[in-house]
Amino acid sequence: MTKVVRCRDVGFDCEGVVRAETEEEVLIQVAAHAKEVHGVEEVTPEIVEKVRSVMIVEA
Repeated sequence: MTKVVRCRDVGFDCEGVVRAETEEEVLIQVAAHAKEVHGVEEVTPEIVEKVRSVMIVEA
């Protein structure tokens, strides 16, 4: 089961999509994307909760 986060669902005007096998992997990749593409310097607990709230599971 693959976990998926769409950047647009987090609130950015971005077509980025992160897919990984675990929630931890998704969070790591989302943090890297946020820093590299959107200039987010710190991933706060609020951002982590937002990402978790929009994460879906693909079969």
